[in-house]
Amino acid sequence: MKRRTTAMVAAILAIATTTGPSADAGEQYVDATKFANSGYDVVAYFDMQQAPVGAPQPPAVPGSKAFTATYNGATFAFANAEHLARFEADPARYAPQYDGHCAYGVSKGGKVPGNPNLWRIVDGKLYLNITPNVVMFWEEDISGNLTKSETNWPGIEPTPASVAPVPKLDTALAPSG
Repeated sequence: MKRRTTAMVAAILAIATTTGPSADAGEQYVDATKFANSGYDVVAYFDMQQAPVGAPQPPAVPGSKAFTATYNGATFAFANAEHLARFEADPARYAPQYDGHCAYGVSKGGKVPGNPNLWRIVDGKLYLNITPNVVMFWEEDISGNLTKSETNWPGIEPTPASVAPVPKLDTALAPSG
């Protein structure tokens, strides 16, 4: 298990160090969809029943091009006008932590993209991770990993956002409309 963990950390940091400077420092992660959170509705997570630790979460809800807002240098899409209004009233409440980057990657000192289908809400905040394997490592010690992430984030937040694609994410589900 230790060898596997070491290999996973090395892979995360390799992705983090090979991302280019195409996004301004401190901005939200945006992929090929040109939307934050790959075009999935960030407010919808807060209305879903969260799965227990160790179980897959319900899938993210696609947003619509008809309902968008800009926050933290990126465009967010929403499934409906009510979700858009809730976001506009308090965007920091709903936006993914670490500018949409993987929470476990941040705990290890790097910026890699977060997958909108690999999510968890902890203490009222939305966290994303990059792969199912990373979710397993993150969930082994959520509290400890969040402590590490919070310690690391101020030092890596100003670095450019990741430009790497989210592994195995179907971007065909970009916002409709």
